[in-house]
Amino acid sequence: MNSYDLRHRTAVITGAASGMGAATAELLAASGARVVLLSRRRDRLDELAAKIRAADGSALALAVDVTDPDQVTAAAAEAPDADLVINAAGVMLPNPIAEGRADEWARMIDTNLTGALHVIRAFLPGLRAAAADGRPSDLVNVSSIGAHVPFPAYAVYSATKAALTQLSTSLRTELGAEMVRVTNIEPGLTDTELGDHIDNAELAGQLGGMFRVLPALRAEDIADLIAYVVSRPRHVNLRQLIALPTPQA
Repeated sequence: MNSYDLRHRTAVITGAASGMGAATAELLAASGARVVLLSRRRDRLDELAAKIRAADGSALALAVDVTDPDQVTAAAAEAPDADLVINAAGVMLPNPIAEGRADEWARMIDTNLTGALHVIRAFLPGLRAAAADGRPSDLVNVSSIGAHVPFPAYAVYSATKAALTQLSTSLRTELGAEMVRVTNIEPGLTDTELGDHIDNAELAGQLGGMFRVLPALRAEDIADLIAYVVSRPRHVNLRQLIALPTPQA
């Protein structure tokens, strides 16, 4: 995997306990950034932070539920100098809409969209301050190709990701003039823990079949894209990236 020069930067990564968030944290730390790890799973965070420190990196682990605005606000107070914020926390709970799984709908909306909003609100002052000081400043939202590609039984998940993609587009009109870069990344089939939470056996089997047929992206592939994006000169904003396994249509 590539390495990038991210010395003197402080990166906040949500969903850092696993998958894309964890891989991104490791790569950014290896590239010189101080990383602030946010997730609900304290044990996983502590293990990752210890691994990063053992490799001479700098890591702060904070057990935070992004759906709780007070917890997110408290985390921002621990890292007021963050100039790089990555919204990688997310849940994917597919079911046919007729099942009426309001519990799943609320969890996806609260995490994938409202949680991202909590994070943006809390850390925006640091992003603006960095940009005003002439330094790189980045907000990266990890969406999904589900934002624009329809999949049966994934309607609510896709709706939350479409909202996140549109949020990124709109925020760029607000923040770009201040030199705060906003990037939206839409991965295709990626080997993470997201599929482990599916409680519909048929849908879980369909997803497993896709993994057997397609060479899925790795979390490290998305981490590499993120590191590349945020290491560009500050006047260059890679606003939208769609990453797919090569055979995925």
